[in-house]
Amino acid sequence: MKHSRFLISAAAASASLMVLSACGGSGASSADSDEPIPIGVIADLSGATGDVGSNYNEGMLAYVAHRNADGGINGREINAISNDYAYEIPQAEELYRRYLNDEVVAIQGWGTGDTEALRTRVANDELPFISGSFSEELTDPEESPYNFLIAPTYSDQMRVALNWIAEDAGGPTSVAVLHHDSPFGTSPVGDGEAWVDEQGLDIDYVSHAMPAGTTNFAGVLSQVDAAGAEYIVIQNVASPAAHLARDLAAQGGDQKIVCLNWCGNELFATSAGDAAEGHMAVQPIAPLSAEKPGHAEITAYLEENGTDPSAAGVSFVQGWYAMHVMAEGIAHTLEAGEDLTGAAIRESLESMGAIDTGGVLGDGTVEFSADSHRGTVASNIYEIKDGVLSEVEAGATP
Repeated sequence: MKHSRFLISAAAASASLMVLSACGGSGASSADSDEPIPIGVIADLSGATGDVGSNYNEGMLAYVAHRNADGGINGREINAISNDYAYEIPQAEELYRRYLNDEVVAIQGWGTGDTEALRTRVANDELPFISGSFSEELTDPEESPYNFLIAPTYSDQMRVALNWIAEDAGGPTSVAVLHHDSPFGTSPVGDGEAWVDEQGLDIDYVSHAMPAGTTNFAGVLSQVDAAGAEYIVIQNVASPAAHLARDLAAQGGDQKIVCLNWCGNELFATSAGDAAEGHMAVQPIAPLSAEKPGHAEITAYLEENGTDPSAAGVSFVQGWYAMHVMAEGIAHTLEAGEDLTGAAIRESLESMGAIDTGGVLGDGTVEFSADSHRGTVASNIYEIKDGVLSEVEAGATP
């Protein structure tokens, strides 16, 4: 019941934030304006990644409500304009055009395919863009000058996973990478294979796409068995990963699963149930169960709003801090007396130094530079024990 109240609260917050968009205007970007600061949000609430996308969006909107209640950014409210694009690139492009007309000062995006599809327009329009995608393609300011990644790339997460596997195996082993059949899914696959070669890891490496929409992964697992794989790295969201874990257990398979960011979460653990026990996660965002100092504000906010913090998964935490990082860049720009232009916000994010997340993201801080928009390379490693992500190693780097 508490979880349901939280979802209703988040929906109400979204609706109220949408209403504020009518109050904006051309003066919102001025340094001396007192109007709300408009930020566009491209969210997947109902598409292929909606299981984690909804929780992420709730985290962003909760952060906005929390910050606005505390005076906003330099006394100005954040106007988060959030809309569902159902994981469809054309809808993301349409929302982007709408937000550009609404004169937003920045955008919070979501998927790899749509983020990469928009990056040329984002660069031309000089619009700072943080998304849920951690594609390595987005980290180079020469190619993606207005994209910023708050966590390690999928490729860095893959490198951490492969290093851990090599150490855990203690000798020759084999890995099957099972991935979402999309730019998000394939993003780290080639880099993982290259890492095995570059580091001389004694790992046989194969990859397979996970069929979309299926709830039976027996066919994929037969390919894993045929390849002799002892470990399975999953680059997908929680629901299909949980189905695969249950199928693996039902078949008596003994491969160890290593989930990357978007399936290494509580939803995977609870959905897979006993089949999740003992499997691993390379997760750069610390879940609330890890009780990092940076979780205190989130926990307090949820409790004040009558919500059990255990109802807010790691994707909620990720959304909260994605908005926090953007808000800190905007605050730095206003404190410098600059108008909220994209160029000024970009310069703030590149030059303001480390943003402290209290141990929540990577090694605890996010820092960009003019040379790299990769906020951190560090991830945490967890084992699922009794349905909870239990920390095995903090701040692991490739």
